[in-house]
Amino acid sequence: MKRKIEIVQTLLDALPYIRKFRDETVVIKYGGSAQESDELKARFAEDIVLLHTIGMKPVVVHGGGKNITKLLGDLGVDTRFIDGQRVTTREVMRVAEMVLSGEINKEIVSLLNSQGAQAVGISGKDANFLEAVPKDSENFGYTGVIKNINTQIVDNILEDGFVPVVAPIAGSQTLGHPGFNINADLAASKIAVALNARKILFLTDTAGVLDSNSKLISRLSIEQTRQLKDSGVISGGMIPKVDACIEALRGGVKKAHIIDGRVEHSLLLEILTSSGIGTCIEL
Repeated sequence: MKRKIEIVQTLLDALPYIRKFRDETVVIKYGGSAQESDELKARFAEDIVLLHTIGMKPVVVHGGGKNITKLLGDLGVDTRFIDGQRVTTREVMRVAEMVLSGEINKEIVSLLNSQGAQAVGISGKDANFLEAVPKDSENFGYTGVIKNINTQIVDNILEDGFVPVVAPIAGSQTLGHPGFNINADLAASKIAVALNARKILFLTDTAGVLDSNSKLISRLSIEQTRQLKDSGVISGGMIPKVDACIEALRGGVKKAHIIDGRVEHSLLLEILTSSGIGTCIEL
């Protein structure tokens, strides 16, 4: 009986958040270990199904850099990075699109469908959802920067009760252009702003933003985040994530979260509990 009462109490604790976020769009950047472990994949799918069932509108934006690098290696295609971002040659672009739009996107869609969600996979090329221009064609090739988002296709998917799963490949206005490879963190940020999302969450392989003593910082303002960047406390792979958070907040998203995707049900713990588990950045 005690266990049953605890379960009921947990549900009651979540009720204010269910009410608060019902009918709200939430963008989730899905990557890291949560995208690689079979167990974590299943827990992630359960989280998305639950959020969708209680009336929220989750939009999943995924990465896939490790899979791209592996296939490039298997094919004997060289790949290199500048400041942590992949240089996308025409050959790399073909492989990136195959992996992101073909392999990973459909795997996530199938996973969500198997758990009871009706998911639809798209890339930025579908219905001109994402249009981009070169980041720096001389140095980065077909690595792009999003310049325009046509939300109609995702709006329609959400309105029809489906869960959109987005591969970060963008189209171009140039006829016959192969498209652009987009950083998934920055794509998620841009998409969250365009969809007027209430929240954006980034699943990572760390507990969140850590201080100089490697302790989790639960809440940050934009100014505090910039100070931590300037002092070098925020460094490496965390920089593009906090930059994406800041861009989303400045675009109208209410809160941005960086959470540990290695923790089972991390999405539910962050969204539906008062304590949360990661770092929340807000204005």
